[in-house]
Amino acid sequence: SIRVFADICAMQSIDLNEKFAVISDRWNPRIVASLNGQDVKLAKIEGDFVWHAHDEEDEMFFVVKGRLELHFRDKVEVLLPGQMIVVPKGVEHKPLATEETWIMLFEPQSTDHTGGVETPLRREKSQRI
Repeated sequence: SIRVFADICAMQSIDLNEKFAVISDRWNPRIVASLNGQDVKLAKIEGDFVWHAHDEEDEMFFVVKGRLELHFRDKVEVLLPGQMIVVPKGVEHKPLATEETWIMLFEPQSTDHTGGVETPLRREKSQRI
């Protein structure tokens, strides 16, 4: 059955370095795992993103490699490899990476990565790798 297949796939280790190796573009999150209605996504980012908020979803950023500046309206948080932050739903934020940065995102499957903001960086659907 489909459930048995999903359970078997979920119980295999995932090599994040192999997954990051197949990502060549920027700001295009890829799904590497799903659990309890949440997606675990990987992305390579560099440069400036757009100001946005997620009205209904919290979002977790974990830096694997590089340096992430997470701009909020009242402060900037800098994350280095091994550090993470959770952005609560409704909080406006703008990611910025001054160098190639590898991030892991953990967010509900319903999350629109630009919070609905129309931009050339917006992806309608994330690809599973």
